[in-house]
Amino acid sequence: MSVVEKQDLKAYCLDTARRAKAASAELAMVTGAAKNDWLKESARRLRAREADLTAANDQDLAAAPGFGLTDAQVDRLRLTTDRIDGIAIGLEEVAALPDPTGEVMESSIRPNGLEISKVRVPLGVVFFIYESRPNVTADAAAICIKSGNAVILRGGKEAAYSSRAIVDILNEVAMEFGLPCDAVQLVSTTDREAVGHFLSLADLIDVAIPRGGEGLIRRVSDEATMPVIKHFEGNCHVYVDAAADIEMAEAVTVNSKCHRLGVCNACESLLVHADVATEYLPRLAKALLDNGIEVRGDEQTCELVADAIAASDEDFGAEFLGPIISVKVVSSVDEAIAHINRHGSHHTDAIVTNDLSAARRFAACVDSAAVMINASTRFNDGGQFGLGAEIGISTDKFHARGPCGLKELTSYKYVAYGDGHIRE
Repeated sequence: MSVVEKQDLKAYCLDTARRAKAASAELAMVTGAAKNDWLKESARRLRAREADLTAANDQDLAAAPGFGLTDAQVDRLRLTTDRIDGIAIGLEEVAALPDPTGEVMESSIRPNGLEISKVRVPLGVVFFIYESRPNVTADAAAICIKSGNAVILRGGKEAAYSSRAIVDILNEVAMEFGLPCDAVQLVSTTDREAVGHFLSLADLIDVAIPRGGEGLIRRVSDEATMPVIKHFEGNCHVYVDAAADIEMAEAVTVNSKCHRLGVCNACESLLVHADVATEYLPRLAKALLDNGIEVRGDEQTCELVADAIAASDEDFGAEFLGPIISVKVVSSVDEAIAHINRHGSHHTDAIVTNDLSAARRFAACVDSAAVMINASTRFNDGGQFGLGAEIGISTDKFHARGPCGLKELTSYKYVAYGDGHIRE
């Protein structure tokens, strides 16, 4: 891997951003067909160059012990034939999606004959900082280019060789199809100071998107001089209503919590209506314990679940990212809503109920990016929502909220068509 000297770091970051800005202007003239051809050929070539990708990945895996990675983190880092094929499929799925750029969102003709159109346009340059998963490198590049944005990729050092091998293939194909090769750039230094330099370049970079731990995201939010698309935590809830189907509630809760523990849309907190708590909690507790999940509950929960541990107030606001769940018995849907809005992270929250009015009240009043009704919190995902690849999930309210796909990486401008119109 190339190394940038300390004294040259600032200049390197500035040059990278300038080249990305120039590439973003060139991308505005690239057709949707050319972008799709790039995606499809890149997918084909990733499969064909499996040996190159796995050789690069082997270098990352060999270095993994030195970074102190857990077994789960090493597994996420590993590239296999199936995972390379999955990356390629992801590119093909993005190619199959409609191109959002140039879409006329609204139009009208004024009484004086002036035609006003609201047209979707790219954001420009995306600075994307993310964890050490090689597939994210390809996903981010695909979604940015398809939506007309240049992207500066700052991946984790743990996947440096794998990410470089992927980006080299993407750039190789880009040159063949007339796309600017600087539209996808991988930062070639692991120096943490580089992030700060990029975050200061608001005149060249239009948006920063951090994807990783809370510490990284807070650092980016604090230092960025440009807008940031982000979420800090994923304290997601499942509320089992008085009118819930108990079997459905068990299936939704177990899937929400146990499908994958270390992800932002996993359930961390369970709320159960008092009317069904006696029937539901002992049954659910057995299923959770069978999956190795520790229950931390309020007083009523501890009375109903022998193995439960008394929960602290901090537990109800925690993102455990592991085999722990907080549980509280509530007296009404309104109490559940108030608890979620107080302790939650505005990410994903679910209700299980056969009462339509309770479902509607929950959906209207819970202040979260995604509300699930009789469905697992794990569905809050760009692929599951039909967006193709996503670049992250936002809990912000301005610009983008929820899974960020192609349209979330665009803005709009107004175009007015006249015929020599002048304002009187």
